[in-house]
Formats: sequence, structure tokens, C-alpha cells
Amino acid sequence: MIVNGSTPINSSNIMRPDREVGIVGYGAYVPRYRLPGAEVARVWTNSLGGSPITEKAVAGLDEDVTTMSIEAARNALARGKINPQLIRAVWVGSESHPYAVKPTSTIVAESIGTSPNIQAADWEFACKAGTEAVQASIGMIGSGMVAYTLSIGMDTAQGRPGDALEYTAASGGAAFLLGPADEACAVYQGSYSYVTDTPDFWRRSGEHYPSHGDRFTGEPAYFAHVTSAAEALMDMMGTKASDYTYVVFHQPNVKFPSRAAEMLGFTAEQIKFGLLAGEVGNVYSGSCMLGLTATLDEAKAGDRILMVSYGSGAGSDAFDLRVTERIDEVKGRAPSTRDYIRRRTVIDYATYCRYRGKLKE
Repeated sequence: MIVNGSTPINSSNIMRPDREVGIVGYGAYVPRYRLPGAEVARVWTNSLGGSPITEKAVAGLDEDVTTMSIEAARNALARGKINPQLIRAVWVGSESHPYAVKPTSTIVAESIGTSPNIQAADWEFACKAGTEAVQASIGMIGSGMVAYTLSIGMDTAQGRPGDALEYTAASGGAAFLLGPADEACAVYQGSYSYVTDTPDFWRRSGEHYPSHGDRFTGEPAYFAHVTSAAEALMDMMGTKASDYTYVVFHQPNVKFPSRAAEMLGFTAEQIKFGLLAGEVGNVYSGSCMLGLTATLDEAKAGDRILMVSYGSGAGSDAFDLRVTERIDEVKGRAPSTRDYIRRRTVIDYATYCRYRGKLKE
């Protein structure tokens, strides 16, 4: 198989660790505040329609990537039921770390009781920073270097006032406690990454808001990478769309993942649990990870899940997971993703500007 005219893909490109690795615990976090898309349209276009989503989640005044990561991590630990001091790596993927120079990961690690005997780092690759951390975790655990790691994808809303991103750029994410397959509620059967230099979205150092190359966003960026990664992994695994119970894609909006699913032969039933963008917006680094938590909340033993992330710049990580019998044990140990989505307080545009620091001198 050749993906988009690049080098041939064969079984040697698939990433499988020496030891099986799985998700021992998972946790979501979505802040309670919601900004309706119609409210953004009212302010900037003087209309009540035209929004790509119903509403988006907005972090409060006392919330940032660090605090939200801690909440998601605690949920993952509650489900995993392990001593946090057994964790040997804490990694936080985000494009909105609160400090330019000071790691988020060390604060999270200390807050959940893992430090100091750990490896900690902050990851960046736009919206796939979290799944990058998952790939690295699979490698460390699968090689036998460590027993458990914690990988987080979390972001806060970024978007220039009046920009199209303001409708969708949201806050929230998820944390995954990875460890041995025999303790897991879902096992990674294989993974694959597909990366090119496609300039669809960027933010230079010192700039407050990101920019986007409109015409690059869809076809050469999102769709090319998501479908290429998914097709390559399925080809190497010897699977087709109908072999999976569920599929989860990165969700910059509702239309993109729905169209990608259709292009790859998946049905609306397969994508329904992981498609959250209409209700919470695009939580960037936590987008498909949050979708996976919502899917695991509904999954049962034996289900097979395909998850594909996307990061602007651009690249995708694809994962093939098999749900184990432990899934029913872990579900009720922490709030579900839907619990957080249902817990909502609607705010107006002025409150949103205050909470997100949009008013600048």
C-alpha cells in the first residue's frame, strides 16, 4: 500500500511493543461553563444562526490546563486503583500550557502524589500532543522500562475575537493511565503515525492568538492525514471499517469527523458516542482522547475501537484498541464524560471574554 504517493506501507511500519500495553484507567474533565455558538454569531455577525456547533465548553477564572489535567488525572487514578507512586512518567500534551517556561507536568505529578521518582514532560504538536504522549507511553511500558505512565491531552479555548475559531475553540480533555495489558480495560493492538509539513494552523512565539491557513484546513490537512493514518493502520492490521464497533476522530467541528467516517466506510452508529464537538466544541489536544473516554463509558468487553487523532502542522496518530472484561469494573469509579457534559452553566459573550482574558490593554 502507498499512502498519498509517499513511501510504501507494510507491516514493518506498524508500531507494536514487545509487551502488550493497555489503558488501566481513564478520566475526563470538561468545565461547566458553556458559550452558545448563537451568542458568538449575535455579537460578530448580528445573526442567531450560522454556528458550526451548538455550544462550547469554557474554562472558568480559576481553571487552566494544569487544574483541568489534575482533575482528569485523579479520575484516571480512581478508575485504575493503583498507588500513584508506581507511575514513572507523567506527560501533558497541550497547546495552551499556562507557562511559557515552567512545565505543567511537574505540577500535575506532585498534585496527584507521583513525584519525585518520575520522568515528566510537556508535549506539543497542536491537537495531537496528547496522543503523542500515549505513543511514547506505549513504548516505555512495552519495552519493560516502566510499569505505568500517565498521558494527558488538555487545552483551554484559544481564538481571536471574531475569528471563525471562536465558535469552536473550547476547554477540556482527558487523561489515560497506561500499564500492563492484564490490568487494562482496553488493550492497544497496534498503532501508526502519519506526519507531513502542512501549514494549516500555527502560532508564533509571542503571539497571543493562533492563525490558520483556511484553504489548507480541510483536504490537504485534516482529511489527508486522518484518512491516510486510518487506512494504513487498517491495512496493516488486516481490518476494515465493519470490523470495529466504534471509531473516534479528532473533532475540530461536527462535519469533519462525520465526513471522515463516511469516507472510510464507517456508519453514524459507529461514531455516535465519540462525537462530542457539537456539545463541547474543539478541545484541541484532548479532542479525540475525550471522545475515547465517552466511547469507553459505553463500550463492553470484546468491542474494538479505532481512534485517530489530528494535529495541525500536520500529523495523525491511529490506534487499534480491544476492550476487555475489566471495562465494567472501572466505569463507575469516576464521573463519566457525559456527567461532565450534562453539568453546564450557560454564559454570555461578555462573561466569556472575562473568563478567557479577552480584554487586553
